[in-house]
Amino acid sequence: MKNFLLIFSVIFSLFPTFADESIPDKPVETSLQIFNHQGKNIFALSYKNAPHWHTYWINPGDAGLPTEIKPTNFKINEYPWPIPQRFIEKGDILAYGYDGSYTRFFEITEDQGSQLKLSSNWLVCKHICIPGKVDIEATYADGLLTNTTPQDFTLSNEELSNRFTKLPTKASWPDSIDIVLKKGPEENQLLVYYNFTNIGGKALPHQLGLLTPYRQKLIDTQREKLFSNNKDTLFGKMDIMWDGEYVDPVVPFPVDGVFSEPITLKFLWQNPLDNKVAIIEKTFERFDLTGSEAIESLMNSMSFIAPSGSNDTPQDTAATAESKETKVPASIFTILLFAFFGGLILNVMPCVLPVISLKLFGLVVHSDESRSNILKHNIFYTLGVLSTFFTLSAAILILKSTGENVGWGFQLQSPIFVSMMIVVLFVFALNLFGLYEFQTPGGKVLGDVQIKKGMAGDFFGGVLATILSTPCSAPFLGTALTFAFTASPFEIILTFQAIGLGLAFPFLMTGLFPATIRFLPKPGLWMESVKKFLGLTLLLTALWLLDVFTSLTSGNLPLMKLNTGLLMLFFAFYFQKHISKKKLWRLTFFAIALFPFYLLFSSPLSFNEDSSAGSTDLIREKNSAGKVLWEKWSEEKMRDYQSQGEIVFLDFTAKWCFTCKVNERLVLDTSSFRELVQENNIKLLLGDWTKYDPVIGAFLKKHGYVGVPAYFLQKPDGTLIKFGETISIGELKKSL
Repeated sequence: MKNFLLIFSVIFSLFPTFADESIPDKPVETSLQIFNHQGKNIFALSYKNAPHWHTYWINPGDAGLPTEIKPTNFKINEYPWPIPQRFIEKGDILAYGYDGSYTRFFEITEDQGSQLKLSSNWLVCKHICIPGKVDIEATYADGLLTNTTPQDFTLSNEELSNRFTKLPTKASWPDSIDIVLKKGPEENQLLVYYNFTNIGGKALPHQLGLLTPYRQKLIDTQREKLFSNNKDTLFGKMDIMWDGEYVDPVVPFPVDGVFSEPITLKFLWQNPLDNKVAIIEKTFERFDLTGSEAIESLMNSMSFIAPSGSNDTPQDTAATAESKETKVPASIFTILLFAFFGGLILNVMPCVLPVISLKLFGLVVHSDESRSNILKHNIFYTLGVLSTFFTLSAAILILKSTGENVGWGFQLQSPIFVSMMIVVLFVFALNLFGLYEFQTPGGKVLGDVQIKKGMAGDFFGGVLATILSTPCSAPFLGTALTFAFTASPFEIILTFQAIGLGLAFPFLMTGLFPATIRFLPKPGLWMESVKKFLGLTLLLTALWLLDVFTSLTSGNLPLMKLNTGLLMLFFAFYFQKHISKKKLWRLTFFAIALFPFYLLFSSPLSFNEDSSAGSTDLIREKNSAGKVLWEKWSEEKMRDYQSQGEIVFLDFTAKWCFTCKVNERLVLDTSSFRELVQENNIKLLLGDWTKYDPVIGAFLKKHGYVGVPAYFLQKPDGTLIKFGETISIGELKKSL
């Protein structure tokens, strides 16, 4: 919670609040007092909000932060929070909180002397939101409290006692409420249905409605919707989203309807029969997998009831929160077809082109061989692709079983893996520059150029092509991957194999039909120059990964170790090729070259730490041009702009994502995009997923993505429009 509040503080400090004369000098005033109730000393921490400003309840609703009380040198037992109010803010944001003055009550259960220290944090909102904090010190002895810190106001004992007696109390579950828990139509969704026998059809006593949910572990309970059949019965409904996948360790959604541990739903219960508000709980060990359709049909025939003083509408805002939703096809055959075509398209994506070029070079080398030999080379290449995709799917299953939320291209979020790939590409490039040769059987001489052939090289080419293709996203691939990362282990493996088959398919076809490569030139001396050019492409790829490595690690020391190792590795290969063939000297220089890598990998590589939701490096790079202003993404920033009625464009990207770079070059960094942003006053938020970030990962997964790029447009009413892996100015204009 401390980190969460810090994020809020940073976000809201960006606003020029000092220039707004409508903001009071002290939006929230506080007072710590003690009073005696039925022979018991009770502490009262009172808050007084400035007119039209509000702070938040323990369940703040769709946005906001609950006000916190943090004792420093003693422990407390807090009484229930006072009954909150219900606010519907701009953009249809529901909030529970307090305006005016209210009091939180607690007792001391364990202290360490007469000196008391506590702090309280809050978020106070009106047209903007401002974080606040107070530190209070006092002396407590013989039932008397003496404040060392000046208090903003005081309340009479009579007023404090009056507020204390109005606190909600716990009650048993009322017989007049029947409640059921059922599986919802969406993934990881539950639905709570209940009905209340409202004798005499009495009006609800409070604008909160009938039941107001408390926050609970593993579940996120949405706002209440009430309906009436024009008789003495009220019908209620709440959506519940399963949050178990965001805790550590992960608690998977119980697809069989049985909770691993009972789930307790806790509510504030506003009873129309006696006008009292109480706290009630209901514990569920399981939920029904069927039956929600019949209840929904029944409620659709009833009249919607808006709580008193609210502007709620009967639309299901959870269902309409996103337009242009991409539904995952139900058929596994369709998914595998999407995966195959996505893998096929990866062959022309920029991130895999260097390795594909090497494979085409190999086709030229083997073009004069028999059909069976050509097929054998391409089968080994395919095996390299498929085995690597199998390894990736197995790694994903293992990580998911340990509670990690992984996505497409996850291995390039590891600095160790990236550094190893840099070394592999660098060594492979040195081979193409002729500093050494792979000793594989069956060499063939073409003029003065010796070309080595071997199935191991084909297999390794498939491995390399797969690794470099995973940062890329392509049409069809997003839908297949969204399904795969949420499917059963068997379906994950099957989907990844379909992607691999698509990636290897062109080369399988050349093996089955060698005539398809007759357009390629015959082997000859020209190939030596092409080898040098391909070596350059691998070095450029390694250079790109070097940039990724610097963004993943902190400090300059890891980069120095890696660069030193690469330099010494080059010299070791150069020495054994052009200076001396003596084994002792060769071993010496290779040992020297390996020492920096030993230093690099022997100690843990620390991540480049930054606050939540990605690094700011890419934001600084984007803003350096000074054309449009990008801000760091957060869901709080999204809600804040929604409350202001602003249009927001979201860009989720990463340094290792070539598709992201292409989209930026063709769309996001163009004058057309800048003009569109300025004309429509669009706010720009960027989420950098270069290094692993569970906040970004959870948001992408929630909205049907398992990797980057991902683009969204948030309209002023909160509607979220998805654009998939590609984007165009035309699409943006149409959405606007």
